[in-house]
Amino acid sequence: MTAPRRRGRTVRRSDRSIEHILQPTFELPQYTIATEEQADKIHEVSLRILSEAGIAFYDDVALATLRAAGATVDDEQVVRFDPDMVEAALAQAPAEFTHSARDSSKAVVYGGNNMVLAPVAGPPYVMDAEGGRREGQYADLVNFIKMANATPYLQQQGTEICATADIPFHERVLDINYAHIRWGTKPMMGHYPIGMCAADSVSMAKIVHGADRVAAEHFLMAVINVSSPRRLDDRMLGVIREYATENQALVLTPFILAGAMGPAAILGTVAQANAEVLGALVYAQLINPGTPCIYGPFLATLDLQSGSPVFGSAESLLAQTLCAQMARRYDMPFRAAGTYASSKVTDMQAGYEAVMAMLPSMINRPNFILHAAGWLENGLTTSYEKFAMDLELCGVLLTLAGGVSWNDEEWALDAILDEVPPGGHHLGTEHTMNRFRTAFHRTPLFDHDSFAQWEAAGSRDSTVRATESWKHLIDRYVDPGLDDTIDAELQDFMARRRTEIDPAEFQ
Repeated sequence: MTAPRRRGRTVRRSDRSIEHILQPTFELPQYTIATEEQADKIHEVSLRILSEAGIAFYDDVALATLRAAGATVDDEQVVRFDPDMVEAALAQAPAEFTHSARDSSKAVVYGGNNMVLAPVAGPPYVMDAEGGRREGQYADLVNFIKMANATPYLQQQGTEICATADIPFHERVLDINYAHIRWGTKPMMGHYPIGMCAADSVSMAKIVHGADRVAAEHFLMAVINVSSPRRLDDRMLGVIREYATENQALVLTPFILAGAMGPAAILGTVAQANAEVLGALVYAQLINPGTPCIYGPFLATLDLQSGSPVFGSAESLLAQTLCAQMARRYDMPFRAAGTYASSKVTDMQAGYEAVMAMLPSMINRPNFILHAAGWLENGLTTSYEKFAMDLELCGVLLTLAGGVSWNDEEWALDAILDEVPPGGHHLGTEHTMNRFRTAFHRTPLFDHDSFAQWEAAGSRDSTVRATESWKHLIDRYVDPGLDDTIDAELQDFMARRRTEIDPAEFQ
């Protein structure tokens, strides 16, 4: 069964210039590796996991809600779901929804052929070529928010793009949200390590947008990390409860390293991840039917010889493709992998890993990619240089995803038939001159000069150019300002909450 689906706004480009995109869309065909019958088998196995093995919910409020809805709860806090409960939740989850922004023209739609890219989230360290690797600071967070808003390649500005070690941990929710509100106008996620932080994020959104608008629209989004295998803790359940009650969006994300938190097998890992998504979905829809949810497992493999995580492995990419098919089967928006890299520096390995992680994501037609820029060192570091390089990669991949334009001018028949003789060239034709700025996507960070030109320009390698690129991005950022009345109300709220928040809540 499916519920009536809301159709969102899709903005298409008028030419090949990515600068004109308000929201990119897919024109490429869907890539599949499973038949409908095989996808049905994944669903059936997932239902068996839910009904026979169950999902642990470590939260008394959640257990009471699930028990009242007809789920079976045992003494170990393990919940077993009847298949009808799962089907009912799938029917209630919207296929598309709009993520609103401070600048309403930058609102984006998840679902359908729409795609949204957001920067990395959560690393405790930052790195740049001049300052090296260090703990993230509030100033770094502000820099990355400015970069996310200055580039056309990210449609969402994310959340904790880097940790802010210079702010007490229990107060960070206030400063992270304020930084995104003050310096950004694209859709933001809020901060959501525990339910209390999610509630503070909602409160600050209400100050900015008004309680009525927050109730009616989706201004915030939280990633719900399932503690695989088959566990949801009180922190994430509290976030689900806060955001779902307030009609805000959720990204349901089992984090599985196959061979550790999941089986050392693709199908078993996908079935487990699918079951975990469905279990979280049921709870979200019980709280508020119609809560917007994104299907978003985070799957990688474990090097069984060393015990280290491996990003961009062939098996994880195959698993992601199966998950994409399941999301489409359920008519849910799909989240895919970003520019993951295990490399410790912005080198050839980092670039290779980023492409190997994100290119397969693109051919799976994702609606959301978190960690699209900046990820380094297995997600422990946000790199300024890699942020800049990843943006160039995003630009190329967005152009690829847009497919081929079939406009009449794309045939260039006047030039072919009337202007260019055999053995001639198209460099000076009217068609070329009309399109020389927009015909092909450009990657100014990457070097395409001859060796002599490159040497004469200073023999700058990609890291040097990336340093220049991220600094230029900050330089071209335009401060949107913030209404003085709203700013004062936010400051009052933050000052009050700093005296109220108990650090013990985070232990």
